[in-house]
Amino acid sequence: MIKIAVIGVNHIGGIHCRTYRQHPDTELAAVCDLMPERAQKAGLEYGVPAYTDMAEMLAKEPIDVVIVATSGMEKGSHHYAPVMAAIEAGKDVLVEKPISNRIDEARRMVAFARERGVRFACNLNHRFTPAAFRAKELVTEGKLGSSLLFLNMRLTIQNPQEDTEWLHMRALHPHSIDVMRYFGGDVARVQSFMTKAPGRQSWSTVSVNMQFASGAVGHLTGSYDMSMRHPIEFCEVAGNEGRIVIDNVYESMTYYPHHSSDLTVFRNPIFNGMMGFNDTFRIRINRFVEQIKADVAPGDIEASGADALAAQEIIEAAIRSHELDGQPVDVPKPEAST
Repeated sequence: MIKIAVIGVNHIGGIHCRTYRQHPDTELAAVCDLMPERAQKAGLEYGVPAYTDMAEMLAKEPIDVVIVATSGMEKGSHHYAPVMAAIEAGKDVLVEKPISNRIDEARRMVAFARERGVRFACNLNHRFTPAAFRAKELVTEGKLGSSLLFLNMRLTIQNPQEDTEWLHMRALHPHSIDVMRYFGGDVARVQSFMTKAPGRQSWSTVSVNMQFASGAVGHLTGSYDMSMRHPIEFCEVAGNEGRIVIDNVYESMTYYPHHSSDLTVFRNPIFNGMMGFNDTFRIRINRFVEQIKADVAPGDIEASGADALAAQEIIEAAIRSHELDGQPVDVPKPEAST
C-alpha cells in the first residue's frame, strides 16, 4: 500500500482525502493543516492522525507520497514551502495547480525535485478524461497528418473573486494551457489582450495568441465572467489531414478526417462513464498511483511539475505581453526554466 499524506484539507484537500481512502492501492496515513480545527476535523472524519506541523508529521508517520492541496494568493502562494519540505524528505509529491503563483518558486521546485530524484506531479486534471485520451491516441497515430497546424482552446467559468488583477490567468489557465501543450507541445511565444467585465477590478477575460515551437499556431479564450450553466471548455486540434474537437472537457470527442465524410465520435457513456467534472480528480489520481506502482522514472511522470512550470511560463509571458500593450513575448524554453 502506498501511504499518502494530504497537506491542506479544505475543499480540494477533502476530495484528495476521499479519493485516496477509496483507492485499493493507497492508504490515507495522515492529514495536515495550519488551522488546528480543520486538521482535527479531517483527522476525525478520515480516522487518521492529524497535524498542524508538517515536519512533525513527516518525522512520526511512514509516508510515501505527499499531496499539497494548500491554496493562498492566486490559489498557489502556499505551495512552495510544503512542496520543498516534502522533496527535502525524499517523498514523491503531487501539488495542486498552479504549481505556484510566483515563477521563481515554480522554477526552484522543479529544479529541486530533479536534483533529489523524486517524482513531482501536478493536478492538471483537465487532460485526464477518456475523450482527451482518445484524441491523443489519434494525434499520436498520425490521423491528423504529418503536421499540426492550429489549436483553439476555450475555458470559461463564473468566478467573482478579485484577489489580484492576475488571479484569472494564474489560477485558471494552467489547465487550459496544459491541455494545449498536451496536444501541441512547447509554446515559443505569445501575444495577449485582456479586458475587465463591468464592475471588475481584475483582468477577467483574456485572449492569447500562441506560436508553438513546432510552427503551429494557437489561440486561447478564457473568462471568469461566463455562466456555469453551459459548457465551459472546448478544444480543437487541426493538422494537414484532419481535425479533432473535444466538447466540454469530457462529454465527447469528434474526429473530422479531411478526405472522408465519415466521422469518428467518442461520447461519454451513460453507464460506467464519467459522472461529472469531479471524476477528473479520480482519473488523474489513479494515473499518478499507477505510475508510482510501476516505478516510473521521475522524468516520465505525466502532468509533471515540469509541465506545470511550462504552463506557468506561458502565463507569465502572456501577462507581460498585456503589460506591453499586446507585443509578442518569447516564452523561455523548458530546459532554460530550471
